[in-house]
Amino acid sequence: MRSSQVSDEGQLSLRKAESRRRSATRAVTMADVAQAAGVSTQTVSRALRDPRSVGPDTLARIEEAVRETRYVQNLAASHLASNRSMTVAAIIPTISASIFAETIQGLTDVLLPEGYQVFLGHTDYMAAREESLVRSFSGRRPDGFFIIGTRHTQETTALLKRTGVPVVESWSWTNRPVDMLVGFSNHAALMSVVDHLVGRGYRRLAFTGVMKPGDHRAKERLKGFQDAHERHFPGVTPRVVTVTSGPMVMATGVELLKLVREQHPDTDAVVFVSDVLASGALLACSGLGISVPKDLAITGFGNYDIAGQLTPGLTTIAIASRRIGTESANLLLRRMQGSEVENRTQDVGFELLVRGSA
Repeated sequence: MRSSQVSDEGQLSLRKAESRRRSATRAVTMADVAQAAGVSTQTVSRALRDPRSVGPDTLARIEEAVRETRYVQNLAASHLASNRSMTVAAIIPTISASIFAETIQGLTDVLLPEGYQVFLGHTDYMAAREESLVRSFSGRRPDGFFIIGTRHTQETTALLKRTGVPVVESWSWTNRPVDMLVGFSNHAALMSVVDHLVGRGYRRLAFTGVMKPGDHRAKERLKGFQDAHERHFPGVTPRVVTVTSGPMVMATGVELLKLVREQHPDTDAVVFVSDVLASGALLACSGLGISVPKDLAITGFGNYDIAGQLTPGLTTIAIASRRIGTESANLLLRRMQGSEVENRTQDVGFELLVRGSA
């Protein structure tokens, strides 16, 4: 074989070596990847934009060339060309709650395989911070928004509508969503808790929790408790013991239990706004000589992992938190890909899980 006649494989190796030498002194371009892979620049561009648009052998060569040349795609340039950022902005109340993490996991399970990255911001239940996040994310031109909550400042709502991109609100319910909605009624969920307790013979119910000013879901749960209490005990003032600040941890639940017993010592059932608080109170009862549910019934909200591990198990409201994320992502994906969505609101409902605590 003459020296000038080398195999295709050898030519490919030579091209890669040459590309690596050039890239040592300057930024690697898409043309370098194309030369290393033995394809056109247009083919590389198409493969990076949509891997399914090229054959598997070609895709494998391009992926290997990307690794060999250490090419980093200029996403800003490609986004300007396509008018798509391939990002979704997600805004949640707090990053410390595992139940919201499950929702984001469901969101990313759908979006990441389709090439979308998720930007995450948290509001700490502050409306002004949510507005700031929406304004900041809008400047980065996301292809869609996912937001936990349905109540916003007028400016936040206006900003979301001006972006012209699909928006999904979640974890609550409203008859006037900004765009699309995947949620449930916190109000109805708490009414079902009260109905259950009254059906079990409890008559002196108290509601308690941390009620931060911007936590509208907690306020909806309180309203559900009050409305159900009025239906069962007309004219009787409902017992409500809340604080407006404090960490959402089990120790806070212990303190709230003490407040309820101090202010309403004859209470026979305590409805907590969250499983975290209810779990702390339930664990403290044995040390306080309180038999659950004989002396005192306790309920939570959210069906956190710990709820089913306690003794007795915690009666609570279960929410399909991951499903909220996946359904929201599916709605966003269809709209971002140019398809119409007939049902823009989806009620995922809730489930009352009756365990030993009530």
